[in-house]
Amino acid sequence: MKLIPRQYLAVTAVLLAIIMSVLDGTIMNVALPTLAHDFDVEPSTAIWIVNAYQLVITMTLLSFASLGDIYGYKRIFLIGIALFVSGSFCCTMSRSFWMLAASRVLQGFGAACVMSVNTALIRLIYPLKILGRGMAVNAMIVAVSAASGPSIAGAILSLGTWQWLFAINIPIGIAAWIIGYRMLPNNPPIKEKPKFDKISALANALTFGLLIYSLDGFAHEENRKFILIQLLLLLVIGVFYIRRQTKATMPILPVDLLKIPIFSLSVGTSIASFTAQMLAMVSLPFFMQNILHYDAVEIGLLLTPWPLATILAAPLAGRLVERVNAGLLGGIGMGVFAIGLFLLYLLPAHPVEWDIVWRMAVCGVGFGLFQTPNNVMIVSSSPAKRSGGASGMLGTARLLGQTLGTALVALLFHMFSEGYRWKACLLVAICFAICAGIVSSIRMTQKSPVEEN
Repeated sequence: MKLIPRQYLAVTAVLLAIIMSVLDGTIMNVALPTLAHDFDVEPSTAIWIVNAYQLVITMTLLSFASLGDIYGYKRIFLIGIALFVSGSFCCTMSRSFWMLAASRVLQGFGAACVMSVNTALIRLIYPLKILGRGMAVNAMIVAVSAASGPSIAGAILSLGTWQWLFAINIPIGIAAWIIGYRMLPNNPPIKEKPKFDKISALANALTFGLLIYSLDGFAHEENRKFILIQLLLLLVIGVFYIRRQTKATMPILPVDLLKIPIFSLSVGTSIASFTAQMLAMVSLPFFMQNILHYDAVEIGLLLTPWPLATILAAPLAGRLVERVNAGLLGGIGMGVFAIGLFLLYLLPAHPVEWDIVWRMAVCGVGFGLFQTPNNVMIVSSSPAKRSGGASGMLGTARLLGQTLGTALVALLFHMFSEGYRWKACLLVAICFAICAGIVSSIRMTQKSPVEEN
């Protein structure tokens, strides 16, 4: 079974938008010192260029997924691209730090729209029998975009100013919007359209915003009284939010889907896998720069085997999931990933480049083998009319995992001295990978939705 040309073009629109939105989450890290200098702000202030973008996405992603279920995934997707391109243009034209920060917030809203419905659109485009292939391409693009951000940023900054980091989004976004408008399918019609729950959307934003902000504050050892107040607010608002969701017919937080064991297990493994990935990807550059004394370009090259190996492994996993239980594939993938992390932990004091490169490739292979079947499980185990909720939960799980991983790196860096920080991060990452592998293997006791169909 193959896609027709119209379907290939529809997939292209989705992938172009995903490349932009995921890449912009990591591409700015390399430019932060330059931005701090150009706008004459402290590095701790400059980091809000990254934090504002990620925070807005996490706070609104599930709400936009709910809007996709109600009003159509295509409509939310196109609105998201329009917002993202507008935000990118405003970033390019920014003449002050706070204008740039506000523009990044606008970008964040656009990215949240795109991320909330991208896998729901993949499910509409691909027939169920080959859904694994579509999810493989999607997982590959997400993983590669997230991992290759620093390398791409380094290449762009070597040729031009930081404004080009945003300007390149404009032609790509316009192309994605035009192709998507013409080629993307519409949702199956809903007999009774539920009303969008604005109170739940606000509670969702406050719950996830307080959760992320509290984690970040704890990791950076901010005022404990202030963090305690945040946690109390999180408890009150979170309890209200969850209770309200249990009574909703189409909840923003998909508690109805989380009651499906295979869905909730898959979401949990996704959070654990991305936590492990970020623990490694954030800590290793510090080890390479401060201990091994590589420069930014060399570090980018040494990290590249990870996404390259994922590119090779993800399509293979997408075909295997049509014949092999997704829980087994996910367990094997996380096992390989854990082995790769342990091999990095065992690096000699003065490794040659090849010692690092092949170990990074092992991590990439394992992550690629896990991510595709896990994403298939999340999306295909939900009813078709709740594809938006499943897609939103998939994106939220990734963002929560990445945020937790980054917060843990900051915490461990405070706890350990220079020479042991990266090893502590890798050990914790190995624990998360092993846990994800065990939980993934538990899913073998249940039939995969792909196999059942």
